[in-house]
Amino acid sequence: MAAYLHTQKGTFARTTFGVLMLICIAAALFLGPGDSKAYLVLACMGFAMFIGLILFHCLTVEIARGYLRLRFGVGLIRRQFRLNDIESYEQVRNKWWYGWGIKLTPHGWMFNVSGFDAMQIRLKNGRQYRIGTDEPESLLAAIEAAMRYS
Repeated sequence: MAAYLHTQKGTFARTTFGVLMLICIAAALFLGPGDSKAYLVLACMGFAMFIGLILFHCLTVEIARGYLRLRFGVGLIRRQFRLNDIESYEQVRNKWWYGWGIKLTPHGWMFNVSGFDAMQIRLKNGRQYRIGTDEPESLLAAIEAAMRYS
């Protein structure tokens, strides 16, 4: 049983990928089979947007069995940290220009689908990570509780 389990909706990712996918589909239908190369390119772009949508539509954070686990979308992209490897953690706020997704920031790797609130964790090996969340207080309390028992 998980001590903490929360899924954050990626509103920005859902909107962006969804709109771009619809634009590609509409453009492909408008062109019709008359221009097969453009039709194929638009169909491939629409499919790529669909893949992006299913991969990044949400971020699930779970604390269970001695691990802090992250899972994007349907779960093909994931990361986990042993609680015993976490040296420190704190609630932080990301700069707007860090954006969303998975990227390297001045504060280490960031995993985020929406918003600016995050949890900064520092591992004993010196590596740092930022985990986006729309409920930072609950995640902080869950990490504190799990760290006491690990």
